[in-house]
Amino acid sequence: MCGVVAMLSRDGPVSAEALDRAVARLHHRGPDGRQCWLATQGGIGLGHARLSIIDLETGAQPIANEDARIRIVVNGEFYDYERIRRDLLRGGHRFRTQSDSEIALHLYEDLGLGCLQHLRGEFAFVIWDETRDRLIAARDRYGIKPLYYSLHGGCLYVASEMKALFAAGVPARWDAQSVYLGQALRGPQRTPFENVFAVPPGHYLLAERDGLELVQYWDVDYPREEEELPYRSEADLVRGFRAVLEEAVRLRLRADVPVACYLSGGLDSCAILGLAARHRSDPIQTYTIGFEHEDYDERGIAREMAALAGAAFTPIALRQDDLADNFSDAVFYSEGVCANAHGIAKYLLSRAVRDAGFKVVLTGEGADEVLAGYPHLRVDNLLHQSAERGREETLRLLTELGETNAVSMGLMFPGPGARGSSLMQRRLGFIPTWLWPHFTRLTYMRGVCPPDYLEAFVGRDPAAFLLGNLDIEGRLQGRHPVDQALYLWAKTMLPNYILATLGDRMEMAHSIEGRLPFLDHAVGEFLQRTPLDLKIRGVTEKYILREATRDLVTEAVYRRQKHPFLSPPLALTSGGRLIELVRDTLCSEAAAAVPFLKTENLRRLADSLPTRTPDELLAIDGQLMVLVSTIFLHQRMGVEG
Repeated sequence: MCGVVAMLSRDGPVSAEALDRAVARLHHRGPDGRQCWLATQGGIGLGHARLSIIDLETGAQPIANEDARIRIVVNGEFYDYERIRRDLLRGGHRFRTQSDSEIALHLYEDLGLGCLQHLRGEFAFVIWDETRDRLIAARDRYGIKPLYYSLHGGCLYVASEMKALFAAGVPARWDAQSVYLGQALRGPQRTPFENVFAVPPGHYLLAERDGLELVQYWDVDYPREEEELPYRSEADLVRGFRAVLEEAVRLRLRADVPVACYLSGGLDSCAILGLAARHRSDPIQTYTIGFEHEDYDERGIAREMAALAGAAFTPIALRQDDLADNFSDAVFYSEGVCANAHGIAKYLLSRAVRDAGFKVVLTGEGADEVLAGYPHLRVDNLLHQSAERGREETLRLLTELGETNAVSMGLMFPGPGARGSSLMQRRLGFIPTWLWPHFTRLTYMRGVCPPDYLEAFVGRDPAAFLLGNLDIEGRLQGRHPVDQALYLWAKTMLPNYILATLGDRMEMAHSIEGRLPFLDHAVGEFLQRTPLDLKIRGVTEKYILREATRDLVTEAVYRRQKHPFLSPPLALTSGGRLIELVRDTLCSEAAAAVPFLKTENLRRLADSLPTRTPDELLAIDGQLMVLVSTIFLHQRMGVEG
């Protein structure tokens, strides 16, 4: 797990100093080594910051092929690489390292861009092919590893993080439309910054003499509702899922350094621990966040699970003051805004694990995305089935769902003034429940943004940009509403928020490699062809996972409903530095420097906080977190204007 940089100029040499600055900016991603390579002619440069996990001695990058005409830099892990390596050696290839990264280089020699179909893991890489005079920048199927690019001054810049692009000389400027739309509506390619784009999940960027092209090599693919899946009994599907998930876990235990597990009280991380323990003879080290408020504290359930798995249990107690003290740093490393302080909590958890001497952890992220685990998806399912169940039964089940998911249900429904999207209603026939809070966010922006900023968006449907960049007919229309909602989430919130704020960025801020078995593409593809009633059974989520791992988790975990990983909101905090940080930041000079925020409105909002009731504070908690993180992002990323 590392940081990669590439610079390509067709008009002259690239700057060695700029390349070095960009790689140095990624030191947190790769503190174990730093290397840069410039072509003799100077028009192409590759850089790499290394976190050594596989092949600790000879795995330095960039890596060149046998005749040094093709070079690669890799961020991430390729699993089952030893088997592929053996096949490549039998085919006559000579390896310079013992690392997993090198297999992508030689697969590319043999298969060209078809090599991507043979790679399994979390990865982002850049290949320079001198023979074909082209650069390829590829990202894994779900977007676990980040990869950004920008064209500036006649040069193509590619890097693992946006801050490295800015260090190389790309201007840091807000993109007004992307800021307005937010993570959910801006789509998979846009970022908050002008002229900075993400290589979308399951895509590669191809840079040749005649220009740039984004090419998709993989996509989430749910069956149409009228499509009949091949019959398999429930027991057979449960066994099949157990097998494919266990293989994903087993492959991710391979490392030349110790591997730990993040453990919450939820089914996802507990299932991963249970499966991992079957393949380890020694106790696995587990780390669990503990919050002060009991409704958000999962240490008790996690401790019981660790004992069942024979794992070593380490709780990490966090106070609201800890979150306040590290808010700015966590936002800087995440490169995005947060709607809850859970990202800061994950930042602190990763720091504790690194301080304990670990570089690799298994995590449960991604389970809700492939298993329809979020409560809002069960709402969509119940509403879709309301004609069959009847209004009374549907309301009863919605009430039951709300009672068992009290922490998260308030995040799912339209707030006052939310207008939705007539375009989405027409094209899909409904608006997924998870999108309503994001439409509500747009109404909140009218209270904190100046009129001249908002004028540009008057009369525009907020979902137009998102839907205009998706294959609606090929991937959305004709699918079950839950699958449509999952697809939209996989294109937006998963890579733009979950995997950044709660995944890669918070882990790599402290040089921790997170490995996500649930987002193994073999697991995802199995579940895409699994009937929905094995994922959602009544108001119970992830039914197939519960049954597949029932022998590995405690009874409390097996029966527990989804509890989202959230930090206690401000309304549940009496005093402390976090609420002070929010008030001070809204009234700061840093806030006044953000061009799309109205200073006097922020001050009025800050002044009102001490007089607000707990319910009123709870209603605006997400808005406050977004505002504060936006202000820090502007300040720490050095945004112009």
